[in-house]
Amino acid sequence: MTDLLLLQELLKDDAIITPEDGDYGKKSITLIEPETSSDKGYSVVIRNTPENTIAIKADKFPAPNAFFNNKKGECKRADFVMVSITPSDIHLIIIIEMKKGKGESETKIIQQLKGARCVVDYFRSIVKYFWQRNDFLGSNKYQYRFVSIRKIGIDKKPSRTRHANGTHDRPEQMLKITSPNYLEFNRLAR
Repeated sequence: MTDLLLLQELLKDDAIITPEDGDYGKKSITLIEPETSSDKGYSVVIRNTPENTIAIKADKFPAPNAFFNNKKGECKRADFVMVSITPSDIHLIIIIEMKKGKGESETKIIQQLKGARCVVDYFRSIVKYFWQRNDFLGSNKYQYRFVSIRKIGIDKKPSRTRHANGTHDRPEQMLKITSPNYLEFNRLAR
């Protein structure tokens, strides 16, 4: 069983987003932050998503506030985790935090990205012990990417990206994107 199929077996349907048909016969995934009593809600479309991709609503995973003191932000988590196998057989885990406005401090966003990485580690541990699959989402097979998307839905502003030095493969070197109308998958995966 592939990692993606196993994730779909492990997780509830409402925690998973699968690619849908987008423009020009290409797949896309829409990441949606729902409306709350204090916020209108917002979304970002990621175009040209590989077919072998799923997005997981990482913030549905309950925060362990009753267990941890949260002194270092260990109860936080980012919004989404995308697991993808590209047509060129590159295995990626992209952790995404979205903010409608300017957002929180960079330190808090880093904590959220790290927390979502811990959620992935928890998935790995569950599958290791209950499915007896030691290679599931293995770090020797998957590359990590960390992305912060801010100022979503702000009209008439150009989309800007601030690249960290090198690859955005650590929370402290996250790819920062502001004011996107839409995103291309390759932009997140580089």
